[in-house]
Amino acid sequence: MELPEPHPAPPTDLAQCPLAIAESAGPWIRSHAHGRGPLFFGRTGANRFDDPDRRYGVLYVAEDAYGAFIETFGRQLGERYVTTTRLEGRSLARVMVSRPLRLVDLTGPGLSQIGADGRLTTGRYDISQQWALALHQHPEQPDGLLYRSRHDPSQLCAAIFDRAADELTASPLGSLADPTNAALLADLLDAYGFSLIE
Repeated sequence: MELPEPHPAPPTDLAQCPLAIAESAGPWIRSHAHGRGPLFFGRTGANRFDDPDRRYGVLYVAEDAYGAFIETFGRQLGERYVTTTRLEGRSLARVMVSRPLRLVDLTGPGLSQIGADGRLTTGRYDISQQWALALHQHPEQPDGLLYRSRHDPSQLCAAIFDRAADELTASPLGSLADPTNAALLADLLDAYGFSLIE
């Protein structure tokens, strides 16, 4: 059986390609480390669409709590549980925008229009980071990228570049371990077949 090749690097003429832009007025849901503010634009180079040169930051959000949950707690394949301690270490926040964000739409035909395919959002980080950098530098100056969650493709996520930082505000929603979020947590555990370990 022939395995797919790694996704190619961005084409040299990407700056001349028109981008499929999706405008999003939010709100978005952010899962973040407890004790760290929700509007944290990371420069670690450790995530899918981070700047490989660490010159600008990226904020990762999901369309709803389902996407935020599975992108945070579903990374270890085969691990179908979450502990109360891990839940307590993360908080949720609602991220609002003062104007619709202009996001490169990587969820459908927009991929093909720039010479990419689904491996961009599921494959090697070194390649997706090269694309993110090239799209960040594109003359259309998008605010970020819209993509499907690798762990649940029905969920939409966004990687927001720090050039849009002044357009964002956040309100806390608490930890999924908080009693006020018990019903939401039960729905999330049921949706993804997770068990809760105290």
